Amino acid sequence: MVDLAVDLCGARLPSPLVLASGVWGCCAETLARAARAGAGAVTSKSCSLHPRQGHPNPTVLDWGGGLINAVGLANPGAAEERAILRQAKAELAPLGAALIASVFGHSVADFVAAVALVAEAGPDFIELNISCPNVEDEFGKPFALDPAAAAQVTAAARAAYGGRVLVKLSPNAPDLAAVARAVADAGADGITAVNTLGPGMVIDVRARRPVLANRAGGVSGAALRPIAVRCVYDIAAAVDLPIIGTGGVSSGEDALQMVMAGATAVGLGSALYGEGEAVFGRILGELEALMAEEGIASLEEIRGAAHGR
Repeated sequence: MVDLAVDLCGARLPSPLVLASGVWGCCAETLARAARAGAGAVTSKSCSLHPRQGHPNPTVLDWGGGLINAVGLANPGAAEERAILRQAKAELAPLGAALIASVFGHSVADFVAAVALVAEAGPDFIELNISCPNVEDEFGKPFALDPAAAAQVTAAARAAYGGRVLVKLSPNAPDLAAVARAVADAGADGITAVNTLGPGMVIDVRARRPVLANRAGGVSGAALRPIAVRCVYDIAAAVDLPIIGTGGVSSGEDALQMVMAGATAVGLGSALYGEGEAVFGRILGELEALMAEEGIASLEEIRGAAHGR
């Protein structure tokens, strides 16, 4: 008998799969659809204190090895997001799935204000998406690239919110382990790893210009997966915190790789692009079959196995 339930920062999830923050998290209906399809937790699209229009289309491209996107963090603002989260919380309650509210900001004060607003909706977790540029930094360097800046945001959010705090890290960090240790020391309960890689660019050779309206965008999907697995491995070696391993997972074997690298749960994002919510059931079925084949009774017993544990 295979047990797919996991404990994430004290919250028991019926499934290890987590809907990653993205376009599927824009409304309560799609969050609930993901949970009904097999997600143990669902993450809202990242919101900021004030509304953002984002970039004009085209914003997302399937380039063959994954996706490249420059949506531009479009969102209705934290006050409006609060209402969406409240509705989602109500719809998720009978399904047993957890709600993760994702926020971002260009300053520590913006993060704290956004956290305070979405916290009123009662999410099970708040995720700090620290990969956006820090306007308090002279060069606009993202918080996620600097351990001190990442710790500052985490500590401020921790002081303002008593619930579970996840921090979403970037694969672009020069020393990812140092950033992980910094946010752990600052009070993070868990880590989401990782955000998109890049930015990258795809050029339309007939139009002779970049395909995305923003020219460059974040790379996700299959091309990111080996990097994301390595990131999870490095973070798990550096800190003793639960990790949501995210990046290019599209099969049960991919998910098990993340767990063996040290992840507690596994995020799905780009995999929904072509398959929709059915991807959750397919990956869960593949994961269960693979675990049974390998004689693995629970994910807990195999977590971190690649470290020789």
